[in-house]
Amino acid sequence: MSLPPRAVVVHRATELTELVARHGTRQQAGFFLTSRGRDLAALDARHQAQQEALATVSAAIPLDWRRAVAERNDLDRFVFGPEDVVIAVGQDGLVANVAKYLDGQPVIGVNPEPGWNPGVLVPHEPAAVPDLLARRDVEERTMVAATTDDGQRLLALNELYIGHRTHQSARYRLASPEGLEERQSSSGLLVGTGTGSTGWCRSAWQERHSALRLPSPTDPALCWFVREAWPSPATGTSNTEGLLTASDHLTITAEADLVIFGDGIESDTLTLTWGQRVDIAVADIHLHLVR
Repeated sequence: MSLPPRAVVVHRATELTELVARHGTRQQAGFFLTSRGRDLAALDARHQAQQEALATVSAAIPLDWRRAVAERNDLDRFVFGPEDVVIAVGQDGLVANVAKYLDGQPVIGVNPEPGWNPGVLVPHEPAAVPDLLARRDVEERTMVAATTDDGQRLLALNELYIGHRTHQSARYRLASPEGLEERQSSSGLLVGTGTGSTGWCRSAWQERHSALRLPSPTDPALCWFVREAWPSPATGTSNTEGLLTASDHLTITAEADLVIFGDGIESDTLTLTWGQRVDIAVADIHLHLVR
């Protein structure tokens, strides 16, 4: 007997919720802001917009479906099932946060604040959810995967960061698909998808006036950039950006302790010690974004 679908509503705590948690009570949070010439009105409005969106989404879930709720901070401990339909209610980044934990489950991005969020990954109004649950036409978006030499794996929708855990220099040996190999010391590497090329990777691309053609969200390709590579007698700066096709991979061999995390979730990382290797490539899993 097959299980009915499960709707998993994903959201993150609002700024108001976090502020009250930090100060203990709403009154103390209000006093903290008032003493700095601000008030709770703007945070109240945003909190209310999210609560209304969550209520609308909850009411749209069919009565015979199972349901669950997951906050962003709990995603690395939440177990998704193959029959799940994920409804992400919040900013665009929330879809990226959840995508790395999925394996083909459809994701509906709901924008509770159209005047605040761009809506690239959360293009839908809460009222559209009933139709989207019935229709579920998906767009497959490319993801990036990191695989270590001991079999650990990490996925990301926007980008992977590989570097030192703190602000110290990351030291490693980089081998690119063109056969170039170079020892480097830098602020770390970014490897991004077409979805991520509108964010952190685009910042690196613009800053260096790169001539690379950034991939589109559905292209089976990645872009990569080394951040602030340092020239020295032992380290070079000649191999600091490029593109990876579906058949390529970038190999990084640690010469200091490094971490790898994806889409800003630093609580979910891979760790490399001296001599360990990681391969970065186009993932065999896609985000299935409901359009």
